[in-house]
Amino acid sequence: MTAKTYRRVVVAARPSGEPKESDFRIETLPIPEPGPKEVLVRAIYLSLDPYMRGRLRDVPSYAPPVGIGEVMVGGVVGEVVKSYHPAFKAGEFVEGRMGWQEYAVVEPSELRKVDPALAPISTANGVLGMPGLTAYFGLFSVAEPKPGETVAISAASGAVGQVAGQLAKIMGCRAVGIAGGQAKCDFVQRELGFDACVDYKAGDLDAALRAACPAGIDVYFENVGGPVSDAVFRQLNMFARIAACGSVSQANNETPAQGPRLLGLFTGRRVRLQGFIVSDFRDHNPAALRRLGQWVKSGRIKYREDIVDGIERAPAAFIGLLRGENFGKLQVRLGPEA
Repeated sequence: MTAKTYRRVVVAARPSGEPKESDFRIETLPIPEPGPKEVLVRAIYLSLDPYMRGRLRDVPSYAPPVGIGEVMVGGVVGEVVKSYHPAFKAGEFVEGRMGWQEYAVVEPSELRKVDPALAPISTANGVLGMPGLTAYFGLFSVAEPKPGETVAISAASGAVGQVAGQLAKIMGCRAVGIAGGQAKCDFVQRELGFDACVDYKAGDLDAALRAACPAGIDVYFENVGGPVSDAVFRQLNMFARIAACGSVSQANNETPAQGPRLLGLFTGRRVRLQGFIVSDFRDHNPAALRRLGQWVKSGRIKYREDIVDGIERAPAAFIGLLRGENFGKLQVRLGPEA
């Protein structure tokens, strides 16, 4: 290791509405030395995800907010460069919650090893990481679709949506994606194998969903909220199930959008909606990752990544994520793999 300093991104101010690049600050510090039984990791890929917007709010939630002056939270795939713990060796690849920084000293209990022979290491932030697990548990443990049912997935070209739709196909369901723009819809249908994909920007969303889901919708994997979800709700069948994992279209709202909406529809059709977060199922992660890894290796699950280079680009890329500008699993490459 020849570098003596590293860069990190800290929260400079709490955003009001859409975050600005000035809400973040880049700092340069000496690379830390790990203590007894600690591990020093060089970050290679930083994952950017919608949940991070919630961590910028100083309000009660399932996880504490990031404090002013603290490193922005985030998952990272990196390389062990120095280890004082027998379970980890220099040169091994790992995934952990290091945050937006190029180097970090990490407790071994917070790391999992990444096998570069299974798939590119960046997938540990995506299809073989938190987003893939979110899709897996949202379908298998929350929504529980049955063969032959229609499963609708919003943000279908995103990190979670692209996996959720392919898992629905593996389960014998009709998978219908919803995405913004023809290019994303073409990718979802032609590359990922969804049965149909609806462009919510193209016009009459209700009519498009009726055409794509002639038998109605039995399961909805909710990623975006707002008018897109309202249109899906109107197509729900009796006893439909909704796995609610996010509402990215509402992420920058300072006050909640008008609602609740369409609850009468939920009552009459006996719809079940369940919110969840991926850590609810952490005890089952190893088994889920083994299954996902097998499907990725066999080609039954495909994926797309959207990678930008340099930690200085992380704030702008994150802002773009909340606008829906990414195409696939968004990551920032912080350094070379070798």
